[in-house]
Amino acid sequence: MSQSDARIVIVGAGHAGGSAAAFLRQYGWKGPITLVGEEPIAPYQRPPLSKAWLKGEADAASLALRPDSFYPSSDIALRLATSAVGIDREARAVALSSGETLAYDHLILALGSRARKLSLPGLSLAGVLELRTVAEADQLKAALGPGKRLAVIGGGYIGLEAAASARALGAEAVVIERESRVLARVACPELSAFFQDYHRAKGVEIVVGAAIEALEGVDGHVTGVRLSDGRLIGCDAVLVGVGAAANEELARDAGLACNGGIVVDLAARTADPLIHAIGDCTHRPLPLYESMGRLESVPNALEQAKQAAADLCGRAPPTPEVPWFWSDQYDLRLQIAGLPLGAAETVLRGDPAAAQFAIFHLDADERLLAVEAINATPEFMGGRIMIGKRKKIPGKKLRDMSLSMRDLAA
Repeated sequence: MSQSDARIVIVGAGHAGGSAAAFLRQYGWKGPITLVGEEPIAPYQRPPLSKAWLKGEADAASLALRPDSFYPSSDIALRLATSAVGIDREARAVALSSGETLAYDHLILALGSRARKLSLPGLSLAGVLELRTVAEADQLKAALGPGKRLAVIGGGYIGLEAAASARALGAEAVVIERESRVLARVACPELSAFFQDYHRAKGVEIVVGAAIEALEGVDGHVTGVRLSDGRLIGCDAVLVGVGAAANEELARDAGLACNGGIVVDLAARTADPLIHAIGDCTHRPLPLYESMGRLESVPNALEQAKQAAADLCGRAPPTPEVPWFWSDQYDLRLQIAGLPLGAAETVLRGDPAAAQFAIFHLDADERLLAVEAINATPEFMGGRIMIGKRKKIPGKKLRDMSLSMRDLAA
């Protein structure tokens, strides 16, 4: 079969799936491409949902991954408001929620992730919200404003971003975290302390070490969060943000290996040579750390989209990238490069009191593993270069502000 006849079906029309379709055309794929998405709109960017979109600083055009005209002009068929419900690997077909089947010669799974669910009385009350889609962001936005109070369950990045946006819209906000600090799973203690202090200075109440007993309401609408110590935190809306789980069920039911994500190699290939998987739904190699893991980020979605497209188009594989992430809160820009896996030392560079600093993570051999930078783009950029080079550097050099990051990274 010639490539011009080979059919690619991409299941999942988020950042990863939409990017894969575009890269396939950019890299020269001539065959039919069909992009299947559960939401009724074309691929869009999710990071602004908790920030610019929530605050009314972004519109649909700025949120869109590409203009609507891109898909017909690139001969990419969109099947929106449609979900895949099964994969027949032997027949090479995907069953859709509409009752139809789509035949494929190559399949790309870009299934994303979903908000983790809590098991609590009161979760079905009106005003209890999640934040994964435009529709959910619009519900949250409608619940915010002067005189309103938002309770955020979970002190991760999405929860803190939403709290910051709530304050910008004139609402009160309280963050409820079960761990002893916010960002406990994703940031070092020093960074957690900085964000806690910064949010409190902006008027956000932060309650840590808190167990939730139930959500309470009146006339079917949530009015408060009851803690296990008896305290009731009153509110007009609740945002539940306690992490995300990979959407791996479709792949697992089809007999593909999964481990908290669909297992893939550095070309985004599953064990089935006709199926790739990309984005939040994957359990992927982390070559810089000689390990496997799941990454939730736009850079990861783009990297794996390139890997899959390059593999299918017969191009050389892209160079493995240093994982990186970001978060915007108030006037703070947090940029993270690398992962602190096996870190033995942390090094502070800059001044937290001035909200301009970076925390570097080194292993026992002084090899740079990760950097967390607040309003410190040179440290982020330089650190990212050094991580990619697996560079060793003494902590005392990183602390020395007389040495530029350009020179340190050289």
